[in-house]
Amino acid sequence: MIVDLHCHSTCSDGLLSPTALVERAAMNKVGLLALTDHDEVSGLEEAQIAAAQWGLRLIPGVEISVEWESTTLHIVGLNINPLDETLVMGLLGIRQGREERAQRMDKSLEAAGISGALAGARRYAKNPQLLSRSHFARYLVEAGHARDTNAVFRNYLTLGKPGFVAHLWTTLAEAVSWIRLSGGVAVIAHPGRYDINQQKCDRLLNEFIALGGKAIEVVTGSHSPEEFVVWAKYAKRFGLKASVGSDFHGPGEGYRDIGNVPVLPAGCEPIWTEF
Repeated sequence: MIVDLHCHSTCSDGLLSPTALVERAAMNKVGLLALTDHDEVSGLEEAQIAAAQWGLRLIPGVEISVEWESTTLHIVGLNINPLDETLVMGLLGIRQGREERAQRMDKSLEAAGISGALAGARRYAKNPQLLSRSHFARYLVEAGHARDTNAVFRNYLTLGKPGFVAHLWTTLAEAVSWIRLSGGVAVIAHPGRYDINQQKCDRLLNEFIALGGKAIEVVTGSHSPEEFVVWAKYAKRFGLKASVGSDFHGPGEGYRDIGNVPVLPAGCEPIWTEF
């Protein structure tokens, strides 16, 4: 069975509607799929209907933005209850902060000679409450400032580059608590993407486990095959289960299509044994 437990729809910063996303997953032979939109669960009902029609199992999920020791992290919640009031209200608070961040990103880009970025980003955002860096990235490609969105993130919108804006997201403790209270399991998304040394990584994993976190993404779209092995070893050393996800946003973006993810390295305990 092909498993993909990390992807995005137009309800956050993906290019495909929840229905089209599920259809693409089914065509790619995915049997177990999680929709994990950023700080948003509004696409899950539509995705569940499509999953039933295509005969695949959909795990309700979310990806929560977290600030931890001055580093922005993403925590995936799997098998959540999207109607849980604590989770819903927590995510609403994060989305409200995104608008203010978007306005500051626009000013930063304007100072670098790029005008109209906020208006351009809004055209790509199907959900007006969830303006993200991906929407800005698509506009920057359209306006000719980069050849693709990967190039945008190398030259803009990241620490030390034009368009980057520090933002205080929710805490790690709150994110894990919301997920657990909703009946879900918490997973650290794409750990290889974070600019943290081994000592800091150990602190993160120890704190995450103490809060009730269950797993890390070992195989993900932004990890190299060598990193699969590295994070498999971390999972084993810390007693964490392992997750798999393409982090698919849309055709032509990112490094992997939905469902195009290798199997877990030997010795990993899959997170989907939890549900």
